[in-house]
Amino acid sequence: MNFKCFPFAAFLASVLIAVGAISTPAQAQNFQTNILNQGSRNAAGALVTTEQVRAELLAWAPEGVEAGKPVWLGLQLTHQPEWHTYWKNSGDSGLPTQLTWQLPAGITAGEIAWPTPKKIPVGTLANYGYENTVLLPVPLTVAPAFNAAQLNVKLHATWLVCRKECIPQEGEFTLSLPVKSTTALSGQAFQAAFDATPISLPAGNSQVEVSGKAIKVALSGLPAGLQGKTLEFFPETGSVIEPAAPWQQAWQGAVWTAQVPLSGQRTASPAQMPLVVAFSQSAYRIDAPVKGTWPAVAAAAVVPPALEAALKANASAGAAPVQSSGPPLSLLAALFGALVGGMILNLMPCVFPVLAIKVVSFVHVKDAGTRLSTGLAYTAGVVLSFLALGALLLGLRAAGEQLGWGFQLQNPAVVAALAALFTLLGLNLAGLFEFGHFLPERITSLQSTRPTINAFLSGVLASAIASPCTAPFMGASLGYAVGLPAQQALAMFGMIGLGMALPYLAASAVPAVARILPRPGHWMVTFRQLMAFPMFATVAWLVWVLGQQSGIDGAGALLALLVLMALVLWSLTLKGRARAVFATFSIALAAVGVLTVGQTITKPLQASAGPALATSGRWQAWEPGRVDQLMAQGQSVLVDFTAAWCVTCQYNKKTTLANTAVLADIDAKNVALLRADWTRRDPAVTAALTQLGRSGVPVYAIYKPGHAPVILSEVLSVDDLRAELAKL
Repeated sequence: MNFKCFPFAAFLASVLIAVGAISTPAQAQNFQTNILNQGSRNAAGALVTTEQVRAELLAWAPEGVEAGKPVWLGLQLTHQPEWHTYWKNSGDSGLPTQLTWQLPAGITAGEIAWPTPKKIPVGTLANYGYENTVLLPVPLTVAPAFNAAQLNVKLHATWLVCRKECIPQEGEFTLSLPVKSTTALSGQAFQAAFDATPISLPAGNSQVEVSGKAIKVALSGLPAGLQGKTLEFFPETGSVIEPAAPWQQAWQGAVWTAQVPLSGQRTASPAQMPLVVAFSQSAYRIDAPVKGTWPAVAAAAVVPPALEAALKANASAGAAPVQSSGPPLSLLAALFGALVGGMILNLMPCVFPVLAIKVVSFVHVKDAGTRLSTGLAYTAGVVLSFLALGALLLGLRAAGEQLGWGFQLQNPAVVAALAALFTLLGLNLAGLFEFGHFLPERITSLQSTRPTINAFLSGVLASAIASPCTAPFMGASLGYAVGLPAQQALAMFGMIGLGMALPYLAASAVPAVARILPRPGHWMVTFRQLMAFPMFATVAWLVWVLGQQSGIDGAGALLALLVLMALVLWSLTLKGRARAVFATFSIALAAVGVLTVGQTITKPLQASAGPALATSGRWQAWEPGRVDQLMAQGQSVLVDFTAAWCVTCQYNKKTTLANTAVLADIDAKNVALLRADWTRRDPAVTAALTQLGRSGVPVYAIYKPGHAPVILSEVLSVDDLRAELAKL
């Protein structure tokens, strides 16, 4: 029996967790360059790519950058199949692309020369936009006083890219043009954009007449070749007509006429209406005057359609107000919640053995000063570890990483490393081996002379394995923390650590606790072996988590490697020649296993397989924009933000969310059910959690059209959920 050797596992844990946490940001390369939900940025140049769009800043100056010479810039958007962005009037929903320039003195940017769009049906709506590849040209005016060798351009662009869902994205672009050289390389792309730009025609006798709930359009001066043709019609002024409504058109000699219904959500009453009509590859623009009086805008009509409102709110990065089933947090309340939540963490199966064995170790300690010093060292290890993890999270988020609390377990490599660590600790507690047998004598002797080091490393171990479990007990506090200034946020994380360390600190500081402990005896061996089983239970849970991330093959590969690790440890406990033979064989076999199946552990599931937790029966997979689409149809939505490694998530799913009375209420209220799977890192889910003021899972949000989202308690009860459903 060797309790003193146990803390060396803490040192191993801290190394494994540090490596896993530091390696996690590298996986961001899988998301192109930066935040998926807000677009990928490439600060180094003129190209930005996301999974939906390739955006590139182009320039065309055929005669150099001189006053009076044509100089053009343009943002070229190449869309993936089925995705589109929007024209200056986006139609029933959507947002136009916006360009914000930073140019040197003497250079002025004009407006976008919008190419002719196409009508894109979206259910019962219709949008105006672009698919495939489009270039948005912008003319530059060069002042005679401009005198520089280079024209340095910076552009901040925002666009909304949609398919069934919509994703606001943005990018930063830089470009340097030699003033004395021509840039004809992009000439073909600009010429294609110019050819697609409507030709401006004089208004002449053209006009728009307001008549009841419709407008009557009469355009004269169109080319004779268009007469008798059916034209496409695009008003540049938004929120005036119903883009998807049927309308009539006809030719009266050389005059093209149309009668188009007014929008019930009309927000504009223009005196001039720039109109674009198109046929095949030809398009023309006429700025027609408006005759007649516009109908009064009803009070309810000033609100855009629900989908457009949701998209605008999302794109503006200003999250809608969020209602909570509890009162709002103050800093003091959040700190107290973090303290209590940290204390509850000691009941986690993977944390309790650490605390229990440390408390039992007091049996051997007679000196009150030693007990207090080890208690303080353990507390320091816990608090400093939480502060370090909190600082890492805040730093990565400030650098642009979309991370939330619990990000360690989103990395399959970290999950596998923790499973190996807990297997190692479980075998140690069960008595298969002692760490002292494998470590140099100089290190093992340190534990008897420096017990505070053991206690400190035990605190590091406990923090590393407990931190992903904090969200169920303090989701509101953590979400509140990440929005605070750094000092206050770190105070929150430190309070979690203090709460977790309090039981051990109290036991070390109060002599009465040591006096009520039983005397040393054989029961301690039994207790230590008993504590191995929570470790093995945690291993089983971690293998299941990995199965959700990497599939059944990944879980099987991890189990095989854990068996090989146990074989290696057993062989090292043998004596004499048997140890040399079996150890050599087992180590070689383990190396072969790592080389052959090791990569399977971190291999992601095939896209066709889908996330294991995302859909189950009546639940649909959450995706960006899906909630807005359902609310636009008048439907309420319940979103379950969950992860396989979240124990509370699984408990709530098997109990409250599967309760027959709850399901009956959901059916009665026609509530759509969406499940957002955060098992693997997903910036879109992280961004949605951030908008709700949360930084970890579980989170349960109810969305009702025209209302702010309602956030339920992390420990979800049947009565609370049914009470909120009854309000719909």
